[in-house]
Order: sequence, then structure tokens, then C-alpha cells
Amino acid sequence: MTERSERLYGLDHLRAVAILLVLLYHYRAFKHPGWIDSIGRFGWTGVDLFFVLSGFLISGQLFKEIEDKGSISLKTFYVKRFFRIIPAYFFTLFLYFTIPFFREREVLSSLWKFVTFTQNYELDVINRGTFSHAWSLCIEEQFYLILPLLLLILMPTKLFRYMAVLMIAVIGFSMAARLMAWNEFIAAADPSSTDFWKLWYMKIYYPTHTRLDGLGMGVLIGYLMQYSSMFRRIVAGNGNKFFFLGIVLLGVSFWIGNEQASKTASVFGFTLVAVSYGIILMAAISQSSFLYRSKSYITAQLAALSYAVYLSHKGIIHMVQEFLEYFKFETSDNITIFICLLSCIFGGLFYRFVIEKPFSAIKSRVLKKIA
Repeated sequence: MTERSERLYGLDHLRAVAILLVLLYHYRAFKHPGWIDSIGRFGWTGVDLFFVLSGFLISGQLFKEIEDKGSISLKTFYVKRFFRIIPAYFFTLFLYFTIPFFREREVLSSLWKFVTFTQNYELDVINRGTFSHAWSLCIEEQFYLILPLLLLILMPTKLFRYMAVLMIAVIGFSMAARLMAWNEFIAAADPSSTDFWKLWYMKIYYPTHTRLDGLGMGVLIGYLMQYSSMFRRIVAGNGNKFFFLGIVLLGVSFWIGNEQASKTASVFGFTLVAVSYGIILMAAISQSSFLYRSKSYITAQLAALSYAVYLSHKGIIHMVQEFLEYFKFETSDNITIFICLLSCIFGGLFYRFVIEKPFSAIKSRVLKKIA
């Protein structure tokens, strides 16, 4: 399988795009100039790009470990995930639950739902929308918990050889789950009402079982890159073609998802977006692609800060705009966007040096003890 060091640049570009998409999408919830609505309306797909990246990277590490060692060290895997995810996340929870000024809205979900990573189920974004973006982290954590266990179960069986088919089935399952949710909960609701959107987010957008497309696509590519030499050759020799194909298909996905909560977009839109980003990811790891060959300090830094920025950006944007309004500055202009985004980067740097680096050192010591 292609080593991480060989594909770092391309994947960094994608991570940087993903976090920028998310920032533009969420910025629409604050005071903003008009162009943000048109540019940022499809920013929700940034989370889907993160899902594809996570599915590919995490599964790729596990498949490589299986190939090299014949098994998976659950202890090592979970220790790495714990120190990467939990310290920064719990610090953000501390900010939200102890500093009301940090909250971009008034009401939080119950603390136990955040701590158990189950907040994405029955999430009432209309009435309990504060730190609602943690829903995607809940899905990621559930994925980290289940995937290595699933692989350990499948490894001794013939089913492991059909992992690609299984991932396609998982994607199909999510489509079917969204169709069932639409017919049961959404179809009868008034599209112009807040109840419609509350139900749509609660039953289609946030639940894990309806949002497995991106993760499934990432695992599918990770599996094929590890176990199919023909797939690796195709990817290696057609990077720019894959990029062009992925962009075209993404454009089709945006067209279908223009009305995000329509039945067609709800059932098929997420899958098309996942496939599009999956193809673009294939371009990013292809030696023949410009994404693979091009190096950028900016995208590398944005990629490194993406998790911290994702956690903290809503609270930071809220505080910056409140501060500017207190001094009677305009907050719906382009200058404020620049100030807010710069503040998010500084927030990410704070997380890096105060939280992530110290806990990374602790992680290294723990890993040495269990090695």
C-alpha cells in the first residue's frame, strides 16, 4: 500500500479544503456578507470529505497491520485514537459547559451525550444546537470503536476477502435507511416549517446509520489499495483523470443536492458526494496526479490544525463577533471574516501547543510501555 509519507501532500490538500468548506458553511449561521450564502451553501460536504479521508486512513493503517503482522493490536490502536481525539475534545467540552460566552447558541445537549459520543442521535438542532457540529465526531468515534473489532472478527473467515462487497453493501444500507426515514418521518411534514428541518436533521442528516457513505467509500479504497495490485496500477497511472472525473461528479452531486432536503438529495445526494470525494482522494494518492506532486506549506498547516479548528471554530467566531459588536464595529463584512478565520487559526495553534503536543508526548510514553 502507498505509504503515508508518499501521499502526504495530496491528502493535506484535501484536509485543508475540507476544513475551509466547513468554516464557510457554518459561518452562514453568524453575521456575514451575502456571498457567503452562495459559496458556503455546499460547505456541508466538507464533513463528507473528512469521512472519506478517515475511512481511508484508518482502514489503511489497519489493513497494513494485518498484512504485516497478521493481526491488529487493539490496545495500540485505541491508545493512539484516545490521545489524538479525547484531550482536545474534552477541553472543548470544558469551554462549552463552563464558559457561557463561548457558546454560539443558548442550549447544549446533555453532557452525557457528548461524553458517550451519542449526541448525534435525536439531536434537536433547532432547540439544542450549541456545539451541534460534534455530531460528526460522534460518528468518527463510533467508527474507530467498531472497525478494528469488525476486522478481527472477519479476518479468520472468507468474508474478509469480500470486504469491498461488504462496504458497497454498507453504503447501500445507508441509502435504504435514509429512504425509510424520509417516508416515515419527513414526507408528511410541512417543508416550510421548522419541524420539517428538525426532523430532517434528526432522522436523516445526523444519525450514524444514515451517514456511512463517506466512511464506507474510504474503507473500500483503503482495502483495494492494500489488496488489489490492479487497482493500485489503475490509480497510479490515472491521477489527473480521476481528479477531473471526481470534480465533474461532484458538480453533478451539487446539482442534485441543490435542494438539500429534497427526497432525491436525501437518498442519493450523500452517496454521490462520497463517491465524488472518493475519486478525488484516489487522485490525491496517485503518483501521476498534480495533487500528489504539489507541496504547500499552507495546506499542510491547515491540515494539521483542522481537528482543533473544527472543534473550536463556532465558539471563536461567536466571541470575535460579540467583541467587535461591543465596540460598535461592523460584523457582516469581509474584514470580519478575515479576522474570524485568523482567530480560528490562532485557536488551532493554541490547541496544538497547549493540548495536542503535551498529550502526544504522553502517548509516546504509553505506547513504549505497551510495546
